[in-house]
Amino acid sequence: MKIRAIITGATGMVGEGVLHECLLSGDVEAVLVINRKPCDVTHPKLKDIIHADFFDFSPIRDQLSGYNACYFCLGVSSVGMDKETYYRMTYTLTMHVAETLSRLNADMTFCYVSGAGTDSTEKGRSNWARVKGKTENDLMKLPFKAVFAFRPGFIKRIKGLKRVHPLYKYIGWIYPVGRALFPGGFAKLEEIGLAMINVTLNGYQKKILEGKDLIALGKRV
Repeated sequence: MKIRAIITGATGMVGEGVLHECLLSGDVEAVLVINRKPCDVTHPKLKDIIHADFFDFSPIRDQLSGYNACYFCLGVSSVGMDKETYYRMTYTLTMHVAETLSRLNADMTFCYVSGAGTDSTEKGRSNWARVKGKTENDLMKLPFKAVFAFRPGFIKRIKGLKRVHPLYKYIGWIYPVGRALFPGGFAKLEEIGLAMINVTLNGYQKKILEGKDLIALGKRV
């Protein structure tokens, strides 16, 4: 089996790292990146679609079939955003993309990056955690081959890549200490990308992948 993957969010830190690992992997034969702006990466197996409206995929629908994986790394911070806008940009947008892809690719494995602290009960006090939990829960009801929710905590960037949250430039020193003391809360970005590839190829016994799962799955095979 060779992976043909669609990646969203490749202009962000996580998406760029996942794209990087896919382009390195011999198990991935084709990658389609859908972005609002160019990802500034060129590679023989990479196709880049620039599409502004993620709430309407009808103009590019005929280019979205023939893929067996989606690595959904697109996301927004809830900081400073009202609840309605955050819900629309997180739940509504993700579900629109996923519903479209599930109709076109029945054999697709869908990997969704939510985050540590996501609330599967949808009843907790944190709005972002409830919204992420609802998104995870409803994604798993769609007719994909498989859906996996990725819940990383602190992520160590891949050296040499361009996209990095400014805060990480100042707190990167925390990683070695955190990984040693709380390994489940500290993952490498390459481990996340490799975990996506590995669950697509081999599946996994859990649908919600916490830090320790990502580390276990994030090995080159």
